[in-house]
Amino acid sequence: MALTKQERRYRIKKRVRKVVNGTTEAPRMSVFRSNKHIAVQIIDDVTGKTLVSASSLAKDMADKKMKKIEQAEMVGNLIAKKAVEAGITTVVFDRSGYLYHGRVKSLADSARKNGLKF
Repeated sequence: MALTKQERRYRIKKRVRKVVNGTTEAPRMSVFRSNKHIAVQIIDDVTGKTLVSASSLAKDMADKKMKKIEQAEMVGNLIAKKAVEAGITTVVFDRSGYLYHGRVKSLADSARKNGLKF
């Protein structure tokens, strides 16, 4: 029986998570992408806590009409600014089973431009 898209992505996500772990020095930056929105969290896997998060559902972005790639760039800018304020400069990128192109790539590139290293 063929896999659904969600099952396939979940398998890829498990395979990626075997390798990618966040530490206190380099926490994990996890991306979630839905059809309309994108969200990102910076997680310390040692303590199991979310250190910083950003989403396209934020009040300042929810009112604006923009393309999804522009939305992802704004979320990347926002997460980078919040992370630098929290003292986080180095992260490990977790694409969560999504292909590294389009919105995921634009989010990562804008986060790199604004001070995050990965």
